Amino acid sequence: MLGPAERVRGLRKQLSRRFHGQVRAFRRWIENTRNLVHLSVLVALPLLLGAVTALSNAIDLLPFLLFPPLASGSYTLFANPESRYASPRRFVAGLTAGAFSGWIALELALRFWYQPQPQTLAADPGAVALGLLLTGVVTWGLDIEEASAFATALLVHVTGANQFAYVLSVAASSTLVAGAFVLWRDTVYEQRANILYESTRGDDHVLVPTGGPHEDATAMLGARLAAAHDAGKVVLCDIVEDEDIAAQEQALLDGHGARTDEESDVLVPQADSAGVQPGDVHQNWADFEREPPDHSEGVDAGDISQDWDAYDERAIRDRARDRAVASSATALEARAERIETVVGVPCEVVVAAGSGSRARTIARTAKETGCDLITVPYRTGNDGPAPHIRELFRGDIDVLVHQSYDGRARWSRVLVPVRQASDVSHAMIDFATRLTGGTVSVCHCIDAERERRDAEEMLANLAETADGRVETRVARADIASFLEENAAQFDLIVLGSSRDRSTASRFLSPPTYERLGDLESDIAILDRNY
Repeated sequence: MLGPAERVRGLRKQLSRRFHGQVRAFRRWIENTRNLVHLSVLVALPLLLGAVTALSNAIDLLPFLLFPPLASGSYTLFANPESRYASPRRFVAGLTAGAFSGWIALELALRFWYQPQPQTLAADPGAVALGLLLTGVVTWGLDIEEASAFATALLVHVTGANQFAYVLSVAASSTLVAGAFVLWRDTVYEQRANILYESTRGDDHVLVPTGGPHEDATAMLGARLAAAHDAGKVVLCDIVEDEDIAAQEQALLDGHGARTDEESDVLVPQADSAGVQPGDVHQNWADFEREPPDHSEGVDAGDISQDWDAYDERAIRDRARDRAVASSATALEARAERIETVVGVPCEVVVAAGSGSRARTIARTAKETGCDLITVPYRTGNDGPAPHIRELFRGDIDVLVHQSYDGRARWSRVLVPVRQASDVSHAMIDFATRLTGGTVSVCHCIDAERERRDAEEMLANLAETADGRVETRVARADIASFLEENAAQFDLIVLGSSRDRSTASRFLSPPTYERLGDLESDIAILDRNY
């Protein structure tokens, strides 16, 4: 029966887990550029227009009727920050030119043909038409076309304020909004990769477990990923399992063991590598005759068993484990030296002994060594990836599974197929730019031409956040067929694990890496688990 204190602690832990889960979900949601823009519009427009309203109440220079074109123009800026109309210069100049053109048209109408009636809000049709004509000519000629400019040209007829003061108020208020937009664009939107995407500043402590074909190539892949960050490091890890210990134990029992620790209390017999020489036998016999052993009190069987206490089963198993660890460490140290020489990234060596789940041993070692990315060689099981890879996919540490085609250690041409804009897509592109000094190709496959425009916009948003050179490509083809046709042009293809999809979705449409045949390229499968 739990007491009140235990219940409170349990409830606190449960609430903490839910809170952190919601934070992670929100972070993944906000990493989508469209979601970031929409949230910015929801926050920025009310704050900006509220500030302008407070300023309007404080001074008489800003008429309230100015706010509709100001609000619509502000939405254009924030909602489409990459469009040709999202220009602070165009926004300020366009609104001001519209107000100025409307004012000039009204002055001409008043001078030549228009006589306004007092106490009315009527406007002269000729003055309105002339104002819109001048607005179109000026904004077109100066390349400052802005939809809200026509609204400011119309409002000059009904503001009831001094027209020149109205023009100044338009310039001042639009400058205020444009300044806020520039601040948001430079500090938030353009820096969203550094602020939001954790892969750009994380995943730089890489654990590389050994095992599988081309494990040297996988180690070099992990090292090049870590080397892209100043604080990067690589941890090479070997898992000594039961079969390794059994082989060393048999060697000890057969009399071929070697003492690896001079301070060990466990003495294991070892035959002389040079063989037994006759002179040794004669010398031993001479020593025996010179100082024969004293058995005057008899020989107790307990003495013999005591002499053999050092060779009990546990001691031999422990000794075998130590020898297996030492053997693995020697091989890992040699690989670590090669990595530090070629890549120039700090490299540590860890040998983990464990006879249980390989995935749990790898995950535990990653946490103990402070690693936030596991780069593991691809190994197959009865149906797809090996069980320990599937278990790592369900863990809480990012995993990159590498399937090497020919053991290459450099990757200059990388292809990144993406399904949608997401945190996984951003991380895949970030990893690709870390590996190559050339151009990264990001592609998306569509089923119909009507999907092309949205696909191009999505790829453009993804490419804008990358540090390196990125080209985009939209192909009307099945993703598996597209990769089989184009794989030979690339050194590496980076895929997602599709763990963000539901079980039913993965059942109806298996992940891309499970549908591929043998490709003439390396394959990397990324699974984000933060």
